[in-house]
Amino acid sequence: MCDPSNGPGSGSELDIEIEIDIVREAPTEAIVALYEAGGWWRETPEARAAIPALIAGSFCFALARDREGRIVGMGRVISDGVSDAYIQDVVVLRCCRGRGIGRAIMERLVRHCIERRIGWIGLVAEPGTSDFYAALGFEPLEGHCPHLYRLDRQVPRTTGEVV
Repeated sequence: MCDPSNGPGSGSELDIEIEIDIVREAPTEAIVALYEAGGWWRETPEARAAIPALIAGSFCFALARDREGRIVGMGRVISDGVSDAYIQDVVVLRCCRGRGIGRAIMERLVRHCIERRIGWIGLVAEPGTSDFYAALGFEPLEGHCPHLYRLDRQVPRTTGEVV
């Protein structure tokens, strides 16, 4: 059970009973709570309405549930299903961190990709998480730098106009 009073474990083994399932749908409120726990949520009616499509449109969406069935973690894979896959949005509720749940989610996501013969599995890691991912077999892509397209900035058109 995910109980903040229990405190985190060593993280070397799963020290609470957790089930990792690949799903095509999940309760919106539980997913919002996980995005909030990751610091990735900006509340809008459109964002909440997009959760079902976000799950259904993922190549793989994994949920971690405790023995009472509470959703305590998630992760997903974006992929063409053939060559490349990107793992993202891996998060565990704060009260359940340090117990091996994130590792179990990652292992399930990677296994899902490997079972489908996807040969390139990547991710963009947050600062300070390199050791976590290295222990799972991920290495930095030396000489590469992630980029993000920013819709909130003015973009020049090919005619020289600014939108």
